[in-house]
Amino acid sequence: MKNPGFLKIAGVELAALTLTACQVPAEKSAVAGKPNIIFILTDDVGLGDIGCCGGPFKTPNIDVLAKSGTRFELCYSAPLCGPSRCQALTGRYPFRTGLNSNNSKDAIDPSREVMIPTVMKKAGYATASAGKWGQMCFGPGEWGFDEYVVFQGSGRYWGEQTPTYVANGKPTALPQGKYLPDLMHEFVTDFMTRHKDQPFFIYYPMVHVHGPILRTPDSKEGAGKDQLYKDNVEYMDKLVGKLMAELDRLQLREKTIVIFTGDNGTAHFGVDLATVNGKPISGMKGTMLEGGSRVPLIASWPGRTPAGQVNRDLIDFSDFFPTFAELGGATLPPGVTIDGHSFAAQIRGEKGTPRDWIYVELSGKSYARNAGFKLTNHGALFDMSKAPFQEIPVPASTTNAAAASARAVLQKVLDDHPAAPAADPKNGKKKNKRANKKAGKQAGEI
Repeated sequence: MKNPGFLKIAGVELAALTLTACQVPAEKSAVAGKPNIIFILTDDVGLGDIGCCGGPFKTPNIDVLAKSGTRFELCYSAPLCGPSRCQALTGRYPFRTGLNSNNSKDAIDPSREVMIPTVMKKAGYATASAGKWGQMCFGPGEWGFDEYVVFQGSGRYWGEQTPTYVANGKPTALPQGKYLPDLMHEFVTDFMTRHKDQPFFIYYPMVHVHGPILRTPDSKEGAGKDQLYKDNVEYMDKLVGKLMAELDRLQLREKTIVIFTGDNGTAHFGVDLATVNGKPISGMKGTMLEGGSRVPLIASWPGRTPAGQVNRDLIDFSDFFPTFAELGGATLPPGVTIDGHSFAAQIRGEKGTPRDWIYVELSGKSYARNAGFKLTNHGALFDMSKAPFQEIPVPASTTNAAAASARAVLQKVLDDHPAAPAADPKNGKKKNKRANKKAGKQAGEI
């Protein structure tokens, strides 16, 4: 009989690092009834990648997930993966943590910041991370995860490309013919099976669809780059479907909240703009435009989340931390400024206390946005009534009362949230320069 204290991944048997603090008997009232939480954070997946958001690709499993729960239309990440992941896991804006670009990962460490697994463990949760872990210092173990299988890079997921992944602190070579996203799925399945009798929190930063865009196990030989991109979107969707099937098999679906989102806007090879319902959106990954930060967000908890609902409350990535803490009955860390607003009530179908504005920051640039307008820290105001397709500049001399009021309110937000100086003077990778220029012409501001 297999020892339940060990897991086997890609032929390697490793001791599971489940901490004693998390081995809480299921019958205890402090733990019984708490929902499992799976936070799926996809890579470079924006509105233009998901079918139910109007994207051109087929994502039937993700679409079914949306039909089983609530789709939030106005969710905002940072425009690049490092800052958005840090913001989600700490509940704090980049100007507080210092991680405001992909080149500032050394700004944070566990002696100064607290991430969500630490507070969830104190509430009786077993915690795990499976997937991309790159733009933050230290590993998942130092940040509070009990078990993890993570990969530092993006795009190269086959054994013959000789990547190394890390399983519970142990660097491990990926065998030839093994597809890394499948290995991550196997780890998640194994973790859920071993912890099905206690609440668990899984941070699942999936590796699709970041470039370089290479073949999947389902790709046909000789497929071109456009087909391969489609293949990667569809394989991501397939893995979401397999995850839901495992929850059903373990009879955990109604006990589990599944959150699906993306870490920044669509990249589309760094050149092409994404489309929603056939229309190009304003901006993409790396830009301070709508398409740089507006991402899909789906929350599904059968029997608790209203099925098929669409919500237009403003959400930003700092909100995940307090939301997960509230759903899991966890206590927020004392003495720490948490920027997020819990939207647990909206997940349960209640009105809650929606945000009045969201805040986005990257490399010294920032903006605040409410339901109708957006103001940058360079003083540019935009009418967002036609977003995500257009961002209409509003002249400083406008006599429109609504615009003038929005400027005053949003300026106060920016005054209270001063963007940290840029860590990278070039502000982004060269491959995005052409796309940023093309996208910026749509709104007159990059």
